[in-house]
Amino acid sequence: MTRLTSCADAEAVAARAAEEVSRHLATARAQRGSAHVALSGGRTPGRTFELLARDPDQWQSVDVWFADERCVAPEDEQSNFRLARELLLDPAGIDASRVHRMQGELGPDEGAARYAEELLGGLPRETQPHNGAAQPVLDVVVLGIGEDGHVASLFPDAPTLADRTSACLGVHDSPKPPPQRITLGLPVLLAARRCVLLATGAGKSAPLAAMLGAPTPHVPASLLARDRLTVIADDAASPDPPLS
Repeated sequence: MTRLTSCADAEAVAARAAEEVSRHLATARAQRGSAHVALSGGRTPGRTFELLARDPDQWQSVDVWFADERCVAPEDEQSNFRLARELLLDPAGIDASRVHRMQGELGPDEGAARYAEELLGGLPRETQPHNGAAQPVLDVVVLGIGEDGHVASLFPDAPTLADRTSACLGVHDSPKPPPQRITLGLPVLLAARRCVLLATGAGKSAPLAAMLGAPTPHVPASLLARDRLTVIADDAASPDPPLS
């Protein structure tokens, strides 16, 4: 079952999310000697990154990956990597050799192909019950949810949602600018040991309620593995009845 938590405001969501991510990183290091986390862009995860950076020691033996990226240069203001670098990677002193950046400047197809190779070569793989295939396994993925119900750069009714084998995909026609992006495939999100999804603000209440309904490609977030999903929302984003 999905774990649902409601917090008073966005700051409380960020604090709770930072605690959740830290706990999963610690568990992975204790059980397997290392941990793998994937980050998303956006305002809500950004504050979580700042809080996570306050404890640099917890990032020892942790590899950092990305859930999606815009096809821009890494120094571009729209780059998810730039956001993570400024708020977490540099402040926490995370070794650059452990940071796996999506190369958005290569374009969606080449960038996705190279990242898929890196995922398959750098992550442990496990056979997944939903398709019987061996997929790379992340310990925790930090996600936001769009007002249209998208996660990472998997958008409503997009062809990428029907791909149940690819680790990473190029996006050419994102409904949000910029149109070209790179995203983890749904199989990798389904294989992750835990997804932590953050939602803040009244604009996220309807998509969050839809996500908790029947799985449908109209709401990509609803396709996540609910037994591996933690949702943390503020009161404004919490559907009626409120989360507990």
